[in-house]
Amino acid sequence: MASLCLPSSGCCEIKTSSEYVLQRTVQDIEANTTTLEMMMKREKEDEVDGTCLTWKDIWVNTISNGKNGSKSILQGLTGYAKPGQLLAIMGPSGCGKSTLLDTLAGRLGSNTRQTGEILINGHKQELSYGTSAYVTQDDTLLTTLTVREAVFYSAQLQLPNTMSKEEKKERADITIKEMGLQDAMNTRIGGWGVKGISGGQKRRVSICIEILTRPRLLFLDEPTSGLDSAASYYVMKRIATLDHKDGIRRTIITSIHQPSTEVFQLFHNLCLLSSGRTVYFGPASTACEFFALNGFPCPPLQNPSDHLLKTINKDFDQDIETGLAGTGTIPTEKAICILVSSYKSSEMRQDVQNEVAVLSNKNRGSLLSFIAGFLTFMSIGGFPSFVEDMKVFQRERQNGHYGVIAYVIGNTFSSIPFILLVTIIPAAITYYLPGLQKGFEHFLYFASVLFSSLMLVESLMMIVASIVPNYLMGIITGAGIQGIMILVGGFFKLPHEIPKPFWRYPLHYVAFHTYGFEGLFKNEYEGLIFSTKNGQGTNGYISGEEVLRDIWQSNMSYSKWVDLAILLGMIVLYRVLFLVIIKITEKVKPIIGPLLSCMSPNTTIHVVEKPDATPLDGQVV
Repeated sequence: MASLCLPSSGCCEIKTSSEYVLQRTVQDIEANTTTLEMMMKREKEDEVDGTCLTWKDIWVNTISNGKNGSKSILQGLTGYAKPGQLLAIMGPSGCGKSTLLDTLAGRLGSNTRQTGEILINGHKQELSYGTSAYVTQDDTLLTTLTVREAVFYSAQLQLPNTMSKEEKKERADITIKEMGLQDAMNTRIGGWGVKGISGGQKRRVSICIEILTRPRLLFLDEPTSGLDSAASYYVMKRIATLDHKDGIRRTIITSIHQPSTEVFQLFHNLCLLSSGRTVYFGPASTACEFFALNGFPCPPLQNPSDHLLKTINKDFDQDIETGLAGTGTIPTEKAICILVSSYKSSEMRQDVQNEVAVLSNKNRGSLLSFIAGFLTFMSIGGFPSFVEDMKVFQRERQNGHYGVIAYVIGNTFSSIPFILLVTIIPAAITYYLPGLQKGFEHFLYFASVLFSSLMLVESLMMIVASIVPNYLMGIITGAGIQGIMILVGGFFKLPHEIPKPFWRYPLHYVAFHTYGFEGLFKNEYEGLIFSTKNGQGTNGYISGEEVLRDIWQSNMSYSKWVDLAILLGMIVLYRVLFLVIIKITEKVKPIIGPLLSCMSPNTTIHVVEKPDATPLDGQVV
């Protein structure tokens, strides 16, 4: 069969109205005098509330077993799921729907290998219990229990012990009513040989059990499998309304095979896959427009999902009719290649990548944390010189050249010019090149935080040098202390997620990285406003203050200058602590030295005389 060449213009470059996507990236938006007005225009439904899930360049391959080579199941998928929206993953059998769902939920088997980036609210973290739920394709329920008993017993197991039995029962009843099962509360679930509730009701019972903990992220694998069209519609309608139930704007992701027209209209966004590749990602309402612009219009009065899946289903190697003049029909494989290539080169794909970048909240927090953490951590390399300084000080102190206070003050002021030089050069390089906030005040604050952090590291290492004079042990001790401070500083683990005993109280507040990170975040995000447009075409605005409060969990009750003041105060505190340790060491050494000498055992010297030695004259043998 002769190959068919399609015109590149109009088919491979899709330009839609883009009323549903991000208009500007984070770096391009800065605050101005109309920030408050723009915030007043924000929709009530805020995109910061809830859980944003993003994935970028996801590849999933099977592990080679020797006989058969590895096979790519998913090939470079990128997308996102927002709070208050229902994302449907569609495609023919074997396209990778369930694999993508399992990948996002962290449920891939051991026989697969995954690469790519999956972020939850802009952070790489595991889905914790209670924040997400996964409804499997099969309904595994005890057939002898009633609907109320099944949900209530599950509530007793899942909900925390701090809730009373009455509260758990109330939660179970409310959840049952949310899924429209109040009329079947006292009906047995039933199974083989025992009549019970319908298949659609069983599916809703399974969903009830999973949403008892009020998860913000809900995964569903083929929720309409085995149901007729009416049952499928009612189940999906209940699922679609979960995004605003009980005041929680849930993020719902479901894989679905072939929905009806009514079910298809319930989807906010659609991810269409074929052989592990993205054919389309965007609002479900514009999917048919995308296909039509590429020469595959949906016939009148036909189910959109039927048309989409028929066009990209290559299991039967059929020819697809095109709407392009003079082309007639083309093989399904060719049609898939046209759609995949068109999506890759379209503005729609670029919009998805921009949206993922914004929802990930990267180009900023990660950069600032890396600069502050890396630059300060590498400063421990000056520890050997601190040890040498301490030796010189001890010798000159014993000779009565100067006192401890003079040494501490002189050491502090003599180090300031060099630390200032080490601060200004890296700060100038790393601040302006990535495109952080312009303005001298922002840069001055950025450099001030770095300078304070370096001064604190030097003070910390001087304290370690006064206690541990050994090079190796001192570097290990200083690195360990700094490592713990960085871990509890609020970047690798958000403040509200740090375990309260010991790690949060007091270590999180003792670590100077906490105030360094927080100050840099406030310096960068405050005053910015990020403009987005959601799937319904309505405007949404996210302020930098909301990003700080809801994503980075920063304390917004005080300004960034308070964070800087705390750092400066800690410098004074560390230097005073250094002085006190030296004073205590001078007082304690004369006392501990003799005590150690007294506690040591007496030494007896044994003289062994050679047995064959000849005695001298006058000696008695």
